[in-house]
Order: sequence, then C-alpha cells, then structure tokens
Amino acid sequence: MFNFLKTLFSPIIAILDFITKYFKTIVFLTIMYFVIVSGSNNEISTFEQNHANLQKIELTGPIVSSQTILEQIDKARKDPNIKGVLLEVNSPGGAVAPSVEIAYAIKRLRDTKPVVAYASGIMASGSYYSSIWANKIIANPGSMVGSIGVIFQGANVEELMNKIGIKAQTIKVGKYKEVGTPTRKWSTYEKEELEKVINDTYDMFVSDVAKARNLKKSNSKDFADAHIFTARQAKDVKLIDEVGTIYTAKAQLIKLSKVIVPVWKKEDKINKFIDKFINEAVTHFSMRFMDGLKAY
Repeated sequence: MFNFLKTLFSPIIAILDFITKYFKTIVFLTIMYFVIVSGSNNEISTFEQNHANLQKIELTGPIVSSQTILEQIDKARKDPNIKGVLLEVNSPGGAVAPSVEIAYAIKRLRDTKPVVAYASGIMASGSYYSSIWANKIIANPGSMVGSIGVIFQGANVEELMNKIGIKAQTIKVGKYKEVGTPTRKWSTYEKEELEKVINDTYDMFVSDVAKARNLKKSNSKDFADAHIFTARQAKDVKLIDEVGTIYTAKAQLIKLSKVIVPVWKKEDKINKFIDKFINEAVTHFSMRFMDGLKAY
C-alpha cells in the first residue's frame, strides 16, 4: 500500500522537492541580478517614482486571493499624485469571493480617479467580474472575454478509497452538513442545495454586470450564460467599450486622467518577479486541486 501511495503522489512530491531544494537559490540569484542591473538606474527610477502620475496594476493568473491586488488598489486610491490607474488583466477567473472584493475595490477607486481595464489575453469569469466597474474596458483584438458563469466542483474519490482500503467516518448535525463531500457520490437533495448556491451567485454576477455596464438583465442570455467572446464579439454585446492594444488603453487613461505629461509609476522588479513566480507555482496547482465555488 505504501508503494502504491508513493507512486500515486510522486508527481506532487517531485514538484515540492524541487521547490524546497532550489527555490531560495533561484530567488537569491534573481535578486542579485536585479540589484546589479538596476543599480545604475536608481537616480532615474527615484525621479520617476516621485513624479509618477499614472499607475498600472496587473491581475494575472487564477484568482485565489485578493490581498496583494487590494493593497495596490488602496495605495493608488490614497496617493494624491496618481491621477489614473490601468488595470491590465490576463486571468481565467477564480474564486468568487476575492473576485467580488477586487470588483468593489475598483469601484471605490473609480470614485476618486479614472480606471481603464485592459484585457491583454484573457478577461473571463471572475477576472471580468473584477473589471466591470472600470470607466472603460478595452480588449486586445486577440483576447477572449466573458464566460460569465459560476461553477462548483468536487472530486468523488470513493472508488479510489475502496481500492486503497480507506473508509470515511462522519458524525454530523444538520441534513446538509455533508454537502459537497468528496468521499461519495452526491445525493439528489445535496445537488439541489448546491444548485441554490450556484443560481444565487450567478444572479448576483449577472446583476452586477448589467448594472455596471448599463445592460438589461433580461437580455442576460446574450451577454452572460457562460458565453465566451472574441474582443469584437464582446464589444457587440457591450461587455467592453473598445477593441485595441495596450497603447489604446494607455492613451484612453491619459485622456480621462487629464495629465499633461504622463509618468508611469515603476514597479519593483524584484517583488514583481517573486510575486509572479509564487503565483504561477501555487495558484495553478491550488485551482486544480481545491474544491469550491468558482467564477472560472
């Protein structure tokens, strides 16, 4: 049995073993590289940071947590020097709760300064939800937009448990307390309970999109229903305002912000690299192996 389990989980063990052995080395070498390369540009970077009036915030990869991006949005909102924010999105969506948090943080930001959301690759489901309150939504001609829907996934490992010789034991109070369990097939009443949650969450999603984008909720079959659109199709159903490139999005933000000389706030290269590395290594794994309610 031990050999069976070892073989079953060997891919995961190998990934974790690699991270454990080499993660610190990779981070250290990367930090040293950026310190050396950016050292000569410190004076320029300091000048740009002090005079920056526009800021780009990136929403990339599966949305698992909203903490980092919420901090960036809040800092941009409170910074009197920042006159406008570009939200660059390339995400398939993710968990519902953090997607909603980001959406309403963008709404609060919009109350103080203009926000342009730009779909650089994928702006779907939860990441589209996150973007709806921007003043303008612009999508790259090759991007994919939409997929307004909600899903609840859970594994059924009953057959695997039987092969290994493991049986679940449960003590519960409440008929629905075990809804979503992975140890057996879900019963009809459990599926109905989950459907109530799914339907209500979907209704919230559609209602917010309709309100933010000035659409009729009664026409949701046209713009929602988990349809996936090209940029041109998304414009036809009014999910976005314009089809264009990053240049278009920046030009639109400069116009809305009314800045005379646009100076973009520079991102910390080291922090950006580490955040991206951790995001890609952790969130892709968690989105595939964690059950739960997702706008994905």
